[in-house]
Amino acid sequence: MDKKDSLRLENQVCFPLYACAREVVKAYRPHLDVLGLTYTQYITMMVLWEEGKVSVRDLGKKLHLDSGTLTPLLKKLESKGYLKRERSTVDERVVIACITEEGRKLKRAAAKIPQAMANEVAEFPMEDAQELYRLLYKLIGILEVSNSKQ
Repeated sequence: MDKKDSLRLENQVCFPLYACAREVVKAYRPHLDVLGLTYTQYITMMVLWEEGKVSVRDLGKKLHLDSGTLTPLLKKLESKGYLKRERSTVDERVVIACITEEGRKLKRAAAKIPQAMANEVAEFPMEDAQELYRLLYKLIGILEVSNSKQ
């Protein structure tokens, strides 16, 4: 088969992105299992740790999650006591996710995760990590524009 065949898996940019994303989530799993969180719950909590409260709509945009994924995820985090959802006093249609004291305690428990993950990829040079970060966000921006036209 021709190396230039556009349908060869090795010729797809999407596949290494997919495989890498799966490996990253797998690497996080033992650290998050201790906290009883999934990776998606963890990144949701990261936004709440940064902002304290955020509209569900803005949270979905920031995390690139649709409401069908986000709603059950927020219900689960709310049932664990890490956040509460309330209607905006300005616009009743807007739902706000607010961190709770339990959610703040969770941040303290999660504080070691970034360093633990950095240790797992210590062989990956910082310059490469920074370049990868820049290129990924460049690609995300291009795809967001392209997808918004569809």
